[in-house]
Amino acid sequence: MHIRKNWHDAHRDRMSPGARVADAVANFIGSWTFIIIQSGIFLVWVVFNTIWLLEAYQFDPYPFILFNLFMSAEAAYASPLILMSQNRQADRDRAQAQHDYETNVAAKEEIETVLRELARLELEKLDKIVALLQKPAAAATPG
Repeated sequence: MHIRKNWHDAHRDRMSPGARVADAVANFIGSWTFIIIQSGIFLVWVVFNTIWLLEAYQFDPYPFILFNLFMSAEAAYASPLILMSQNRQADRDRAQAQHDYETNVAAKEEIETVLRELARLELEKLDKIVALLQKPAAAATPG
């Protein structure tokens, strides 16, 4: 018996290390964990740089130019990684759809073969029944 490898596992094995990193980053950026961490950093940054008691330690006072620069740089790197991941997902979806189509065509051909064989067997049975019914009728008729 030939055991086929799961399609998704086979696809993942063919991915380059860069593609795996991009997918991992895109998955993380699209998670609640990232949103919570990002919100926490934002909150700490803003609070730390606005409390008047910490005025001597404020490294990015309002309007938070350094923080805006940091967020812009993060977006500049995150966007291409997310797009690469989405492109790979589209490729995976197309390959999966093709695989599904081929599986459906093969299943259809098998079903048609089984139906033809069942029809042949049914006709064969009917022919035998007709032959059996005709024998007594032929024997009962004087000739």
